[in-house]
Amino acid sequence: MLSVFHLADSDYVRLLPLLFCGVAIFYYCLGIYSAIDFLSQPKQITPEFHPPVSILKPLCGLDNNTYENLASFCRQDYPDYQVIFGVQDPLDPVVAVVKQIIYDFPAIKTCLVISDRTIGTNLKISNLANAQAKAIHPLLLISDSDIHVGSDYLMTVVQPLRDPSVGVVTCMYRSVAQGWVADFEALGISTELAPTTLVSRKLAGMNFGIGATIVIRQSVLEAIGGFKSVANYLHDDFHLGRMPSDAGYQVVLSHYVVDHQLDTQGFVELIQHQTRWNRGIRVCQPWGYVGQIFTFGTVASLLGLLTLQASKLGWLVLGITWLFRLTLAWMVGVKVLKDPVVKKLFWLVPLSDLLRFVLWCYGLVGDRVKWRGRTLKLTREGQLIT
Repeated sequence: MLSVFHLADSDYVRLLPLLFCGVAIFYYCLGIYSAIDFLSQPKQITPEFHPPVSILKPLCGLDNNTYENLASFCRQDYPDYQVIFGVQDPLDPVVAVVKQIIYDFPAIKTCLVISDRTIGTNLKISNLANAQAKAIHPLLLISDSDIHVGSDYLMTVVQPLRDPSVGVVTCMYRSVAQGWVADFEALGISTELAPTTLVSRKLAGMNFGIGATIVIRQSVLEAIGGFKSVANYLHDDFHLGRMPSDAGYQVVLSHYVVDHQLDTQGFVELIQHQTRWNRGIRVCQPWGYVGQIFTFGTVASLLGLLTLQASKLGWLVLGITWLFRLTLAWMVGVKVLKDPVVKKLFWLVPLSDLLRFVLWCYGLVGDRVKWRGRTLKLTREGQLIT
């Protein structure tokens, strides 16, 4: 069996996977540290701070548990807020659900806005712009239609805005999955996407938004050009955080974790979801996307085992790499997000990593994405073209 030193002299390429493993282990350690740091931050709630909020819910079609998702925003332990539902098509089946919610919660200020006015290729943003016209409060809370929250949600997420320099608050999410394919996709979201959010927060501070929740001051939204400024972008949530950050406002990641309803029906739909996200991230953060190659320690360790001909060194590197990878997945998925899917399918994290690597490679090329039944083209700037 060849020694490490002999390999270094004769074939540097065979040791290249070990270099990638080393970088990946460093990233995993950074992710674990970032998760611990996030958990250690104070979670102070000041009951006296409860500025009035207008909640905007952009709708298109029915999601899983649509009624309960939307109704959860009407069950807030909060003194003054309104909920505005926006939809484009008067024949959309979600209209009947919203009307039922308005009937069931007469004490809550609710409103349904039906308008086909568009301000860009991103129809969700057009819905938000149409709904904003009915907003009566200086704070806007934007949340996707497939999000479910507890009654303490609103009181919790507004707290960072006690600091006037904070312009945006955003939240991470855990997926409530329906079916084994959705479970598998949810596992990847909680153990792959969430760690990058925490690492970004620790290294550079939050400078982007997450569609699960974006709380933004109306004055900040106006300062960046209103919804019109993001009306043609795929990752509008990213830019609703990035633009205020570039304008000098703080973006804060709340400790509140919302529930995201995920009902992926099959691997074709999973691939479409992941491809849309990957290509969107690639155009928003091209160098960050390319840099993800150094986070694929699972893949690098398997290649190292192969190039080192299943030697003791190869197995040792694989074992160490997987130990740190699984520790990161547990820290973020279980400790931070409290995701039951991660607890249940923790042993499948390496397989999820392999699929993520394949889809990451696929995301390096192409400019077409499928979204809500539409096929759209992405420009290099991340804007959508029909």
